Formats: sequence, C-alpha cells, structure tokens
Amino acid sequence: MNRFMAAAVGALAMPPLFFASAASAADCGEVVMTEMNWKSSQVVTAVAEFVLEQGYGCDVKMVASSTVPALASVAETGEPDIVTELWINGAPSYAKMQAEGKITTLTDVLSDGGVEGWWIPQYVVDEHPEAATLEGILANPELVGNRFHQCPEGWGCQRANASKGEAAGLEEAGIEIFQHGSGETLAASIASAFENKEPWFGYYWGPTAILGKYPMHKISLGEYNEEIHMCDTDPECPTRGQGLSEYPVGPVKTVVTTDFADKHPQAAAFMSNLSFTNDQMNGLLAWMDENEATAEEAAVHFLTTEKDLWMSWIPEEDVKSTLAGFF
Repeated sequence: MNRFMAAAVGALAMPPLFFASAASAADCGEVVMTEMNWKSSQVVTAVAEFVLEQGYGCDVKMVASSTVPALASVAETGEPDIVTELWINGAPSYAKMQAEGKITTLTDVLSDGGVEGWWIPQYVVDEHPEAATLEGILANPELVGNRFHQCPEGWGCQRANASKGEAAGLEEAGIEIFQHGSGETLAASIASAFENKEPWFGYYWGPTAILGKYPMHKISLGEYNEEIHMCDTDPECPTRGQGLSEYPVGPVKTVVTTDFADKHPQAAAFMSNLSFTNDQMNGLLAWMDENEATAEEAAVHFLTTEKDLWMSWIPEEDVKSTLAGFF
C-alpha cells in the first residue's frame, strides 16, 4: 500500500492552492464538513475535501458525526456547513429544517439511494433460474440451503425481516431463520458462500464492499407499501406479518447550511454535482476492502482512475485547470 499512501499524502494533505486570485481563495475560508462513521461517506468527504481545498481554496475542517447529531449540531450552532451522505429516512428533523430554511439540499449524493433487501448469489440464479423469485425459493427451499440469513438482534432490519418473513411464509416453507450475532458474521457468511459456491439467502444492504465484490441477485418482495413497511418496523403494530412489502429506497442527500450556499455559490455548485451510483460506490468500497485501504487512499484511487467523471462535476474552467495537473 506504500504507493497509495504516498499519493494520499501528496495529493490530499498539501495546503490549498489559489486557483484564480488570492482574494478569491481567501474568501472561502474555513469550511466544516461531516465525516460520517461509515465508509461510503468517508470516501465522499475525502473526494470533496480534495476538490474544495485544492480547487476552491477552502480550509476544510472534518468533524466525525452521524445522521441525527449532525443535524442537531446545525440546528444549535449553524455548523457543520456541509453534511455529506445524509440518510434522510433516519433524520426526523430534516424536513422541518428544510422548510424553515436552515438547510439547503444540494443533491442525491448516492443517485440510486440506499438499498436494502433479500439477496441470493447470482451463480445460484444462473444454475437454477427458478430461484430468481420469492415464489421459486419458497417452492424449492433446498436451492438456498433451507436457510435465511437474518440481521443481528437489535438492528432495525431484524425487526422488519421478521415481519416480512412471517408474511412470506419462510418457516412454513422449511426455511430456517438463522440469526447472526454481528454484521461481521453476516458479511463473512456471504464471502464463505462465494468461496465454496454454496447457496445463500438473506438480507443485505448497499452501497457496501460486499455488493461490490460479490455479484448478487435481489429478490423482489413486491411493490413498496409504506403502511405495511412501517408496520414491519413497529413491534406494537397489530397487523405485523400480515402483508408483504419491498424495502423502500433510502434517499441519501448532501445538505449544506443555507448560509453556506448563499456565501459560496461556486463551491455549492460543485457539491451539487458530486454524486455516485451504487455500482460506483460498491466498486470503490470493494477496492478499499481488497487493498486494506483508507478512505483517503480510496479517494486518490478514484481521483486517479475516474478523472473525466469528477472533472465533470466542476463547473468552473479555472478550477479544472488548477486540478488537472494533480492526476
């Protein structure tokens, strides 16, 4: 990893350049940006940090955070200026703050949204096309090893899967619900299945390194029904397990304070364009995993190999010219 570390130190840790004039760059000043405590967000912020510092002359200060505390901090202190990869399904204050004009939503930073669902390995479908649907699995449970890999106890998905599994009739079809003790063992079970070309059936989510490394087929649970899905997550709901709904796609946004958007329209315009598909992010996370790389090293890998893509996010030609020489 030495060459990647050297690149990260050289490109991401150097002081900002002045792209147009000293006054222009100095006007940007300090920008406070979240670094959420999951890997995809950390990659996003590392890429954004590089462009904001080296292209726009900002002095970016990173703060560790997560969804609810980040918005609470904005409400109370006006910082951070930029909240990257905000999963708004888990942010009850988002709509109110948006309506009050405290925050401005710039983009869907994960253009496909966050995905959750039930999956099987693609090689199982290739060999047994009947396993491509829930109906086919229920009729042929041996094709998935007669087992459903469930989320760890205490995770929100554990509660939802239990209700969806009851509605689907998994246990009645002879499918054991295997309760994993941690996210690590859930991921390891997929890796082991692929290594040995064995059946696997269960819950997973993305973007993740797992979905980037291993070709998986998503099993449809039907149309999304908000009432049914919300009941799935509520242990007190009287009709839990009586209807089947797909998981919703989770909107994942980049949000800035309205003050930042007003004062830094050019930087905000760049952040409005910074967006990854799930396939792109899955691939980056898989690269991180395979190379035991940090988020900064993954950002350098992305900036080096996808120059046309990230250059297209930058509206100003003078900024592009400044950044062109780095990679």
